[in-house]
Amino acid sequence: MARPVIVGTRGSKLALWQAEWLRSALLERFSGISVELAIIKTQGDKILDVPLAKVGGKGLFVKEIEEALREGRVDVAVHSLKDMPAEIPAGLAIGAVPEREVPTDVLISRNGLTLMEVPAGGVIGTSSLRRAAQLRHLRPDLEVFPLRGNVETRIRKLDTDQLAAVVLAAAGVKRLGLEHRVTEHLAADRMLPAVGQGALCLEIREQDPRIGPMIATLDHPATRTAVSGERAFLRRLEGGCQVPIAGYGRIEDSHFTLTGLVAAVDGSRVIKHSLSGPAASAERIGVQLAEMILSRGADQILKNLASATR
Repeated sequence: MARPVIVGTRGSKLALWQAEWLRSALLERFSGISVELAIIKTQGDKILDVPLAKVGGKGLFVKEIEEALREGRVDVAVHSLKDMPAEIPAGLAIGAVPEREVPTDVLISRNGLTLMEVPAGGVIGTSSLRRAAQLRHLRPDLEVFPLRGNVETRIRKLDTDQLAAVVLAAAGVKRLGLEHRVTEHLAADRMLPAVGQGALCLEIREQDPRIGPMIATLDHPATRTAVSGERAFLRRLEGGCQVPIAGYGRIEDSHFTLTGLVAAVDGSRVIKHSLSGPAASAERIGVQLAEMILSRGADQILKNLASATR
């Protein structure tokens, strides 16, 4: 019997849902194979009392899994694409991007209030600088509280930390069957999502003759094209969790529209623009939009943030 396909994953309930989805998809497509999960604890799972922006950002959730992939201890890694740094390490590749789940954010409040109904002075919990900056821009009269932990932990802190509400990725809430807790869906024109939000990344070793063709069957071309444009935007800005950057691309009739945002951490300034063109030029559009936003003031915001974190 052929050796099993080993899937590297984090151990949170959401990460395990994603890994089980991948296991089921592979077993459905290929007879005679077995798939096993290898749970790997990342730095992001260990450091829960410090905001991500202060301890290294996106790579904290993928580094140890990528090391296992490079060393051959696992065959494929499944990540939330929004956790992936803009650059993929040498020797590794994105083998597939499956069809995207809903990419936006949701508000879950303690008393059933929408974002605009939360009284002044209310405390909103979020783990993301991107969300925090947009919340402060929309509601400068609210307090934003840095919140870490898995989805269930953050929802539980509504009561234990006396928060008015928390903001989470809609995809994770849906995958965990917690949609009944949602108070309000935050449309992208109000809360622009993170680059890659709602999409999974199936990472493999480059040119792996056994695993590459199997994983490629799970690729969704439209999703991959859209997130490629978003990631080109992020890469040009050299951004990560330490910077309030958002980007969301949509494809309609072979036409790609990308909206990007860079904000000051305190929400006092938000630079947001959109650019459209042929879907085949998604990455070029991402770079052009980044250049446009940089030229309109984002370069100064990014310089200020860089000097503040030194």
